[in-house]
Amino acid sequence: MKRKLSLLLVLVLVFAIAMTACNKTEDNTEGDEPAAPVNIKMATGGTTGTYYAYGGVVGTLFSDKIEGLTVDVQSTGASAANINLISDNEVQIAIVQNDVLDYAYNGTDLFDGNKLEGFSSMAACYAEVCQIVANPSSGITTVADLAGKNVSVGDAGSGVEFNSRQILEAYGLTFDDINVWNLGFGDSASALKDGKIDAFFCTAGAPTTAITELATTNSIVILNVDGEEAAKLIESYPFYTSYSIPANTYKGMTEDATTVAVKATFIVNNELSEDLVYNMTKTLFECKEDVVAGNAKGSELDPAYAVEGVSVPFHPGAEKYFKEVGVLG
Repeated sequence: MKRKLSLLLVLVLVFAIAMTACNKTEDNTEGDEPAAPVNIKMATGGTTGTYYAYGGVVGTLFSDKIEGLTVDVQSTGASAANINLISDNEVQIAIVQNDVLDYAYNGTDLFDGNKLEGFSSMAACYAEVCQIVANPSSGITTVADLAGKNVSVGDAGSGVEFNSRQILEAYGLTFDDINVWNLGFGDSASALKDGKIDAFFCTAGAPTTAITELATTNSIVILNVDGEEAAKLIESYPFYTSYSIPANTYKGMTEDATTVAVKATFIVNNELSEDLVYNMTKTLFECKEDVVAGNAKGSELDPAYAVEGVSVPFHPGAEKYFKEVGVLG
């Protein structure tokens, strides 16, 4: 009887291990040989930002789950700086906005005339939402109403400034049609609160702290970017995707707002092996719950979402995984 019970316990244990979705992956093709140690550097963002926190969770996950891999997560100046670092092979993986990634790959806008090489897309992870916040007392209810108003379009030379320019363009407006203010998120919220500006652009995960704090003391409206204008924008700039901000995301927001978003995206250096990038991509999605446990943005991980709106070619290792799960042809 004891022998039968012991055998049953062993079978239960084997079954439990087999059913575990997220196991350690060996980064080798022989199967019998231990994986050779691999050390890579990951570029993220400032230590108080989402990129750094998210990258820390993912870097730890890769180090724990992929045999022989160690990831050194580094604080950096975010998207533009990260692309330069990976192009120069100073880091091997980085988080960037997919619109800034497009600029670097094609040598446009922020990288005008300076086309960079040596990197590929790995996976888009979560939305960075283009939010347009307006003071209701200004009479602004649509993007077209921004004409003639005092509007903050983000810091000069920032990705937000280019998002602002492109969205206005879809509505037949330019910076010449508004009174341009170049302010960061916190300063924009303060300026709107003080009545110095009528509206501001903010590209960040929703909810965004600066907007949340503003909405606790002031009435705000989140403008829609939808319809023909959104379709025109996405056609002209394929790194944008449609996005719905749910009602009650901010105080006083009684209805959903439809807008567009760019995506926080992992890119990798082209010199990384196909096997390693495949294992990193697979681990990222198959161990989603581990990411969620460390950062709420992990809840947005989805293979279909990861390939949508990414205009820069995928690394062969990432492409292999996405074809396996049926989200790439």
